[in-house]
Amino acid sequence: RVWNANMQCYGAVKVWKQLRREGIEAARCTVERLMRRAGLQGVRRGQVVRTTVAGDKSLCPLDRVQRQFHADRPNQLWVSDFTYVSTWQGWLYVAFVIDVFARRIVGWRVSTSMKTDFVLDALEQALYARQPHRTGGLIHHSDRGSQYVSIRYTERLAEVGIEPSVGSKGDSYDNALAET
Repeated sequence: RVWNANMQCYGAVKVWKQLRREGIEAARCTVERLMRRAGLQGVRRGQVVRTTVAGDKSLCPLDRVQRQFHADRPNQLWVSDFTYVSTWQGWLYVAFVIDVFARRIVGWRVSTSMKTDFVLDALEQALYARQPHRTGGLIHHSDRGSQYVSIRYTERLAEVGIEPSVGSKGDSYDNALAET
């Protein structure tokens, strides 16, 4: 009854506590045993996923965008981020690169890990699709995630002549276009 009254979410401990509040004395282990026999289980909380591990502050590029997500032409400003999706087999991470002028994803990649390789693959897809070296003057903006301030990522940006830009620590508004 208590389990059903609470949207079938309560586990044995919460059912036991509710019964005690209602004046019904029963041992916790008895409640656990009866619930197990009846096949009743409480809902388990989901895991907290840590998606951004901030890199060393001294190595971070400047914030060249200052929350002004506007571009007058294609390949002038790209913003990047990644998000996570819960699946039956665990977490999947989706990295993407957005051209601010077109408001369109120009590169993306899906991975089971948050390693730098998968955000680099999204960048490589964007580089192949848009070929920004032809126009020059491209700024690449991201958050302070360790993947985006890693040596490999910043070196790749430098190789193709892209100016890196990184928002301030812990402020999602500094990368608001990618966060939406």
